[in-house]
Order: sequence, then structure tokens, then C-alpha cells
Amino acid sequence: MYARHRGRAPTQPPAKLEARVLKCTLKHKPADGSTHWSSYKLAAELGDVSVSAVQRIWRKHGIKPQQLERHMVSNDPDFETKAADVIGLYLNPPAHAAVFCVDEKTAIQALDRKDRMLPLSPGRAESHGFEYKRNGTLSLFAAFNTATGEVLGKTVARHTSEQFVAFLTDVVASQPKRREIHAICDNVSSHKTQRVADFLDAQRNVHLHFTPTYSSWLNQVENWFSRIQREVIARGIFTSVKDWDRKLMPIHPRTQQEPETDQVEI
Repeated sequence: MYARHRGRAPTQPPAKLEARVLKCTLKHKPADGSTHWSSYKLAAELGDVSVSAVQRIWRKHGIKPQQLERHMVSNDPDFETKAADVIGLYLNPPAHAAVFCVDEKTAIQALDRKDRMLPLSPGRAESHGFEYKRNGTLSLFAAFNTATGEVLGKTVARHTSEQFVAFLTDVVASQPKRREIHAICDNVSSHKTQRVADFLDAQRNVHLHFTPTYSSWLNQVENWFSRIQREVIARGIFTSVKDWDRKLMPIHPRTQQEPETDQVEI
């Protein structure tokens, strides 16, 4: 069978038209002060180009003016040396040594909602009240074992250098005596105090490796923090800091203790 009206194949924008659209999109800004083009604004600006033609050209070249990504450039003059040191610990760790990615997620708020939560139901998403009540904060220390995938965690009321050293002491205690331990950390000031230096002098088997500035993505424990943020914190409802502490690690049974001494291993 043949169609009575066969129609025609869609016309492709000529190369010169594509070049005009791409040049205007990439090199110029809208005259009305907008930060980026929409297909309607660009079509109106060019005059002889349809909105659908602009959209086809953008789609063909993978251009999405409406999207925005953010980045941070490290200003560390020793970036390559420090990055190679950290990556080397991931790819070729010292024999018989333990490598931990250590960091803290500070001042996590225990938020409760003033209005009751509306549960998930067919045709309706779960809904939380817009207004909230602050019930205090806790900080979370975590050490990710790069060889086993286990995480040693500890919640504390305050984030200080003393608490960091106490957590490092717990990490050392979790390993066999005299095992060499390499801990990858960021450049926060509490990791570089005299108290930390004294601890390292006393524990010669512990070595700290610092990521370059503005390069927390090199620390693998950040992936675990992202999981905790998505699965527990972002939509969580916490009536107190003790409730926050109890719900923080729901996938692992925990012994209820005071936040200052609470530990969990996953």
C-alpha cells in the first residue's frame, strides 16, 4: 500500500544557518539582560529562523543553554604531587597497610517539621511541611576503608581538633597493633593543629595524606557522605539530636549511647 499524501522529508538547516545560530548562542548574550538564550528568544533575535530550527540545531550539537554546572579550580601549587600521592594510595597501597579516607560532615541539623507529613499514595508524592523546627546539630566523623569498603563512624556534639584526634585513636584501635595506617584528609584547620602533630609523634605508624586545596572529590568518603545525605538526612524528620543520631545509620543495628561516644561500623 502507498500513502495518498507521501509528504516530504524534514528539511535540514543549511550549514550557514547552523553557523549563525551557534555563533549567536555561544558568543553573544540576549539584549534584554538575560543570562542565557531560550529557543524563542534566539529565534526572535535572528528573525528568519524558526523556534523548531533553533531547537534542532541545539539538539544536534548538544547545546543546552538552560543548564548550568559549577566547578572549583584548585589553587594548590603542589596539586599534581598531592593528587598523585592520594591516587597512588588507591591504586597501589603499601603492602600490609590500611588506607582510610577520613573526613567529617559538620553541624548537621536535626530538623523537625511543624506540619504533619503527608505520606506517599497513588497519584501523590510524599509531602513535607515547608516550615521546620531546629532541634540542635551533630557532626559526623567517618573513615572509609578503601580495601574492604567498611566505614567507621562517630557522631560528636562539636567538631574540634581534639575530637578529630579521638576519632583517629578509634581508627587505630580498630586495626591490629603496629599495622601501618594511611589516612587521607582534607585541609581543614582542625587537621593541622599541634594536638594532631603530637598524636602523630606518638603514633609513628599513622601517616596523614592531605588532598590538594578545593579537591575534596579526591577523598572517597565523600561518596558515602552523599549517600547519607540522600537516603537519611535530606528527607529525614528528627525530633531531637538523639533521634537524629538513632536514625543516621538505619541500615545497621546500633547500641544507643550518648552522641559524644557513639560509634558504628558498617
